[in-house]
Amino acid sequence: MAALCDRDVLTDWMGLWTEDDTYGARGAHPGPAAVGGLRFAFYGRTSTIEHQDPETSRAWQLEVCEVLVAGRGRIVVQFFDAGRPRRDRWRDRPEAAELLAAIRDPNRGFDAIVVGEFERGFAGDQIQHIVALCRRHGVQVWLPEAGGPLDLDDPEHRALIRMLGEQSLREVIRARHRAMAAMRIQTRDHGRYLGGRAPYGYQLVPAGVHPNLAEARRGRCVYRLEPDPETAPTVRWLFAERRAGRSMKDLVVALNRRGVPCPAEHDPERNRHRTRRRWTAQSVASILANPRYTGWQVWNRQSVDHDHHTPSERRRRRVTRWNPTNH
Repeated sequence: MAALCDRDVLTDWMGLWTEDDTYGARGAHPGPAAVGGLRFAFYGRTSTIEHQDPETSRAWQLEVCEVLVAGRGRIVVQFFDAGRPRRDRWRDRPEAAELLAAIRDPNRGFDAIVVGEFERGFAGDQIQHIVALCRRHGVQVWLPEAGGPLDLDDPEHRALIRMLGEQSLREVIRARHRAMAAMRIQTRDHGRYLGGRAPYGYQLVPAGVHPNLAEARRGRCVYRLEPDPETAPTVRWLFAERRAGRSMKDLVVALNRRGVPCPAEHDPERNRHRTRRRWTAQSVASILANPRYTGWQVWNRQSVDHDHHTPSERRRRRVTRWNPTNH
């Protein structure tokens, strides 16, 4: 939690703009309202397209903004990112990047931007850089939480966006913690299989009605692993032969000679990323090293996060790590 309160860490994590975005350094105040009211660019975002309807999400965020600007202007253009996490910087989101380019364009066609919800648009201190950029180009930033345009000269507005930024990050951390804790209990105490495809040698079979009543009404169930009659004998043979002292190379040669389908060939629809259709030392080694084949319930072997290449680099990358065995 200390890192969440460290402004330097937040700044490095979220990234700064390549240009100087210091508020007021070269900034001009937003220009006068256009005749007939301000012209607004709407920005909204949804983090997933698998568990949310992007059009519904866009509609309610747009409605909130239309209520906010009613009588003071109208929305003339829309930008909406679907399937982008809030921690992504604006220049890494396709629609937000287009909006940034439009803000820098003197012939942009709008006087202000209005964001459907703070958490949909920003995390941490991102908003400070956006407001600073907009101010230099004479564009206002409106938020429903502020009831109108933001003014970073106002101490109350500065306190508001700091609070909203910390709250947004806290929400991400809490949601992640709750989800991971629930998945850990489901795996450890209930024996549920939470992974994606079944490991080679196993198949997924229904294990009862889904405990969530809403999901159960939709006909969903939970799953467990059972040996696959087609591939389980190959796995048993691998363990037996390896225990008898055969080398990894001998095992690979024997499998390929016998024409035993490798994991990618056995399930090509779920292995389109693999072009080779032969057993390799790596495929054999991964099976022999997987504790699930010894009867252990295994979950959360790897974690995925987004880090910087170096502490001073501002571009984040996807990082996959092996977790400690006690996790």
